[in-house]
Amino acid sequence: MTQSLPIPLHHPFADHVKLEIVSQEPGSSTCRIEVEADLHHNPHEVVHGAVLYALADTGMGAALYPTLDKGESCATIEIKMNYFRPVFAGTVTCETSLLNRGRSVANLEARVYCGDKLVAQANGNFAITRRQ
Repeated sequence: MTQSLPIPLHHPFADHVKLEIVSQEPGSSTCRIEVEADLHHNPHEVVHGAVLYALADTGMGAALYPTLDKGESCATIEIKMNYFRPVFAGTVTCETSLLNRGRSVANLEARVYCGDKLVAQANGNFAITRRQ
């Protein structure tokens, strides 16, 4: 039986980029970042693609984590990211859903929005491992 585990409260990288996990349930999550030019922009004054990637990756982990049994962990295997439009300012939100979860691999989809505009989409595979 699956024991629902919240994503760990201490998340140093997410804290560093001011990424907030807004909601988390087994198989879904919502994350967001309030864009700060001095922190999130690249030299062209556009939100760096790695910021959007971090939202997708963290959102996927947040959606998968509550489906894990006690003693299990997860790690990113791969993520394919498509960027559709630039982000300059505002609130960037990532909505993630679990598409398939097997014993050792899960597949998730994340959609990244700025306001109501879809700015990026990602599909990722995560390894599910049992601590030895």
